[in-house]
Amino acid sequence: MPTPDPRDQLTSRQVADRLGVRLETVYAYASRGLLTSTRAPSGRGSVFDRAEVDALRDRGRRDRPAGTPSWRGPVVDTDTTLIEGGHLWFRGVDAVDLAGSLRFEHAASWLWTGEVDPGLFQAPDIPLRAATRAVRSLPDTADLVGRLRVAVAAAGAVDPRRYDTRGPAAIGTAGGLVTLMVDSLPRLGEAPEPDAPLARRLWAALSPMPPTTQLLRCLDAALVLLMDHGLAVSTVAARTAASVRAHPYAVVATGLSAMEGPLHGAASTLAHSTLRDVLETGAAAVVADHLRTDRPVPGFGHQLYPDGDPRASALLALLASERSAKAVTAAVRDLTAEVGDQPNVDLALAALAVTADMPRTAGEVVFAIARSVGWVAHALEEYDETPLRFRGHGRYRGPQPPQPVPTA
Repeated sequence: MPTPDPRDQLTSRQVADRLGVRLETVYAYASRGLLTSTRAPSGRGSVFDRAEVDALRDRGRRDRPAGTPSWRGPVVDTDTTLIEGGHLWFRGVDAVDLAGSLRFEHAASWLWTGEVDPGLFQAPDIPLRAATRAVRSLPDTADLVGRLRVAVAAAGAVDPRRYDTRGPAAIGTAGGLVTLMVDSLPRLGEAPEPDAPLARRLWAALSPMPPTTQLLRCLDAALVLLMDHGLAVSTVAARTAASVRAHPYAVVATGLSAMEGPLHGAASTLAHSTLRDVLETGAAAVVADHLRTDRPVPGFGHQLYPDGDPRASALLALLASERSAKAVTAAVRDLTAEVGDQPNVDLALAALAVTADMPRTAGEVVFAIARSVGWVAHALEEYDETPLRFRGHGRYRGPQPPQPVPTA
């Protein structure tokens, strides 16, 4: 059999860029048989046939009627987030600089209003009690993100002002909602003062350890950095809900539901397990096992940041200054050297969670609470747009009518 020309082979990253999809989608295509992967000549990772990739891309184009764009929905104007030049910008401010300057609730209020107003983050008593009771009623086997979903649903069900989506009212509702998401979770560590910063209160729900100043800075920065990331799938879902004037509780519930899919929001959990394995057996053995089973090593690469995820760089730099994170940061360095790609924010979240002895799903909780701020920011924008504008156009492929009525 002739040796394939290396110029006709594409790495997973190159396939993702060529198709305009995430790495996880490339792996899904391969698992469904839409693409065929082979071991790379170097023995590290997989490669794909360029012609097969191009055929899949062209087939998607042919399946659309001539002159029809890939998505007929509205072009979404937003003042919230820009991803450009390897940077993440919130309202024109570099997200890394923002995370180094403002704590989470300050940054969140600024993202919503253009002003710093931590007074927005007061949970109303009745919704908070309802959320806390609902979360406590769940069995111990309930996962943390599932508890957040229950808290949001319970609080929304009893808040009589939830349907007021006018700007100031919706912002007040949202501040209380984000706060009760944090405060309704059961505590693993010593409970802080009720008026402690949200990051400190969230820490008590995620770690049994008392936080150091540096680790708390890292958690607070993670919450700021993850507030928004443009029109990710959960944000599109949240804006769609807002377009029918769903209230903030429903908007956040919609975003949380989109997170339940394994391709969005769950990567930090996989990275957490991988880091644990590296600490036990070493990076080389872990990468070798992933290669043997043709699995990608989670927590690396991002198609929007070909030169490296700035969120990961910022968080890992903070962790590097923490004495208790020495072993974990060394594991990240070793794993990065073995993989040969740049860490993304999922690996950075996992590194924080492992250092702080947090549950393996802690990164998902941080992501969900932080991203709730972005969902609300987009909902506030959407409330000012023409309602019901997210209307897709289906193309019927079923049997041509008329067809006989089926018999029982």
